[in-house]
Amino acid sequence: MFTGAITQYIDVAQLVLYVFWAFFFLLVLYLHRESKREGYPLVSDRSDKIKHQGFPAMPDPKHYRLPYGRDIELPGDRREEGNIGTNVTPLGSFLGAPLVPNGDPLVDGVGPAAWAERRDVPDVDNAEGGNRIRPLAQLGDHFGVADFSTDPRGLDVRALDGVVVGKVSELWIDHMEAIVRYYEVQLNSGKSVLLPMMFCTYKKKREAPTGGSLADRMIDRREKEIHVKSITSEQFENVPTLKDSTQVTMLEEDRVQAYYGGGHLYATRQRTESLI
Repeated sequence: MFTGAITQYIDVAQLVLYVFWAFFFLLVLYLHRESKREGYPLVSDRSDKIKHQGFPAMPDPKHYRLPYGRDIELPGDRREEGNIGTNVTPLGSFLGAPLVPNGDPLVDGVGPAAWAERRDVPDVDNAEGGNRIRPLAQLGDHFGVADFSTDPRGLDVRALDGVVVGKVSELWIDHMEAIVRYYEVQLNSGKSVLLPMMFCTYKKKREAPTGGSLADRMIDRREKEIHVKSITSEQFENVPTLKDSTQVTMLEEDRVQAYYGGGHLYATRQRTESLI
């Protein structure tokens, strides 16, 4: 037999190769099992008692110690109130048939209006454990609107159907990134809702000045307003609100973002139709 051979048919190199294969298989199995700590068990559309885990099964719960006393245990009890995103009816009896919303898809979390069940606590900064996103009034003199920029506070907010729904009353700042995340809009009905900044565009009002001198009328001095193309004026009334007017949680952020994002498909009937 050659050097390193154990028997006539097995040598050390073969054993090392088999050990490597076994280790790699167990490693993939372990990583796949660990990936099921969040998002599992899957929700069944047949019964609430059915738990879809697949192979391998979910791992045993593990306690994670997080900063600022926000410990968590995963996997935990995954509960989705009202089976979010399931208030739909298949367009046909075949698998993969398009799903038609039964009610208001923006509220039910259907399709692009779906949100993730994030923790219902505010996101924190890395320095002091305080809220990362705060109203501008809470940040004191450290933050403000630059003199050469347009201050959106007090500007009208015009919805998709051209109706002015209210005015911007406050700015919500991500003070870790020094950027505006949300505008707080005081609706004409008295309700306050958050408006993500990325869904806004600045435009000048349609009405041109009719008074003043000839020079004033020739120079375009129309005031600016904020246009929102994602939802209509009626849909503004159903924007998810905050439990606490001084802070926004990660779950509330996801729901607000999903509401406006879903409007690009579900805001009007025309948007849900095919383009030919």
